[in-house]
Amino acid sequence: MRARRLGVEGENLYVLAETDVSAVVRSTEDLRPDILIVDSVQTMYNNEIAAAPGSVSQVKDCAMAVMQLAKTLDVTAFVVGHVNKEGAIAGPKVLEHMVDCVLYFEGDRSLSYRVLRAAKNRFGSTNEIGVFEMTDTGLREVPNPSEAMLSGRPVNSPGTCVSCVMQGSRPILAEIQALLSPSNLTQARRNANGLDFNRVALLLAVIEKRGGLHVSGCDAFLNVVGGLELDEPTADLAIVLAIASSFRDVPIGEDLAAVGEVGLTGEIRSVPGINQRLQEIARLGFKRCVIPAHCRDDIKVPDGLRALPARNIREAINAVVI
Repeated sequence: MRARRLGVEGENLYVLAETDVSAVVRSTEDLRPDILIVDSVQTMYNNEIAAAPGSVSQVKDCAMAVMQLAKTLDVTAFVVGHVNKEGAIAGPKVLEHMVDCVLYFEGDRSLSYRVLRAAKNRFGSTNEIGVFEMTDTGLREVPNPSEAMLSGRPVNSPGTCVSCVMQGSRPILAEIQALLSPSNLTQARRNANGLDFNRVALLLAVIEKRGGLHVSGCDAFLNVVGGLELDEPTADLAIVLAIASSFRDVPIGEDLAAVGEVGLTGEIRSVPGINQRLQEIARLGFKRCVIPAHCRDDIKVPDGLRALPARNIREAINAVVI
């Protein structure tokens, strides 16, 4: 039923409903396919081992059997494994150490975009990612992730700012939204989706102390559109501008982006690969970009993009949030 829905047709696709690794080995030796997919390794077992499926000994033995089979028959083998709530491989780490490559399929279930990332690759780079969209007919490649992430962005709406982050070696524009409202609680609420909660709390404290905005009395809610998880400080300046825009209820303009790390004294620091980020920002049609002031002489600003250097967050806020 699923194959019909996805439009999968062909005489060279074989399905084996079997969890005994010995039966899988025999069938693979008979068919000699180009690709073998085992889903999942935690359900496989070896009759010669008394342990239950999913245990350390069973997972190790089954993974070793598949690995020897792949090398003997020159077959590419994909072993699907379960993950825990934190997103790491569930169960023993021995599985991760045995294989040649570990691929993570990331994404929020409520959103359609998925990111394929190589966490370990013995024979290639781990800095490349693939972005896909989950449709009713299967996965579809997203050739321009930045444009897809920014589709449907509101025009001249307060509390939103765009930054350029690196997903592997690929620059991707991410929209950061902030909503601040006066709090009627003793302790204001804080919520961050797609951002590190502690980093957001730090930036709110810096804005309060160095930016001159009284945000401690407001509930703050932040979100990264598209289900991306931003774990690098490049987006600090965009977070600050989005918060300031929402606090003052003034839009910063849909043609502006921000790139920079924010320190505890409110200074704006440079980030690696800033020229590559600026190229991506200009390619998507942005006209202005707030950058660290101390690196303005070392960067190459693309044609059509105007750089707005700022030494600290107070200068940045006063320059774009009027």
